[in-house]
Amino acid sequence: MVTIACDALSVSLGQRRVLDGLSLTFEPGRLVGIIGPNGAGKSTLLRAMVGLLPPDAGGVTIDGEPIAQVPRRDLARRIAYLPQGQTVHWPISVERLVSLGRLPHLAPMSRIAKADSDAIERAMARADVSQFRDRIATELSGGERARVMLARALAVEAAGLIVDEPLAALDPGHQIDVMELLRRETEAGLLVIVVLHDLTTAARYCDRLVLLNHGKAVDDGAPMAVLTPDRLREVYGITARIEQNEDGGFVVPRGRVA
Repeated sequence: MVTIACDALSVSLGQRRVLDGLSLTFEPGRLVGIIGPNGAGKSTLLRAMVGLLPPDAGGVTIDGEPIAQVPRRDLARRIAYLPQGQTVHWPISVERLVSLGRLPHLAPMSRIAKADSDAIERAMARADVSQFRDRIATELSGGERARVMLARALAVEAAGLIVDEPLAALDPGHQIDVMELLRRETEAGLLVIVVLHDLTTAARYCDRLVLLNHGKAVDDGAPMAVLTPDRLREVYGITARIEQNEDGGFVVPRGRVA
């Protein structure tokens, strides 16, 4: 299990302050959705939480330890990170690509052991890409590639999984499959943090939503407590039909605020 905490975290990209004093704690066994309009700081937050962006102020801890002090290999074993828009530039098989998720567990020049092979098989099965194992990764469709890259992240078998827009390029059926997969991961005790744009998906699957705007957390809580008409008007500049049902709720944008 893993807990990630941001303490007054501020991050700039160039001259622009992208995150501004965020204090958030993410605990295991939860599916946390990060939502907000374009440019709100969602991807920057994820990158900062895995140590890819240095803070201007504040910091990030993993299980109470400053992330900057955690050895990179150890961090990669504890948190699996899948950024958005992943591309593949080399013609390797899907199975070989998924196996790259085991690199944090391997010593230099070592070979994949049975435990690694088993983890790779489990990851491909969970992401529903086992049938692609012998295909060349560069020949996959966008949706197929997205699922393979998710399998690579799952192959790490980390206690925390951070995923940036995993539903892009997926058809509706596979969007459902991915979100149900992420739910199962939390039921097994993992911490899963996911950036989402579809508000109905966020309402239906997430335990908690963090709503970002201009680098600040303007709301944080249960999905239907965050997705209110006033918040959607204020942050997204939209009106929407919002209803709660047995699936958690749905949000249908109606139009821009005049």
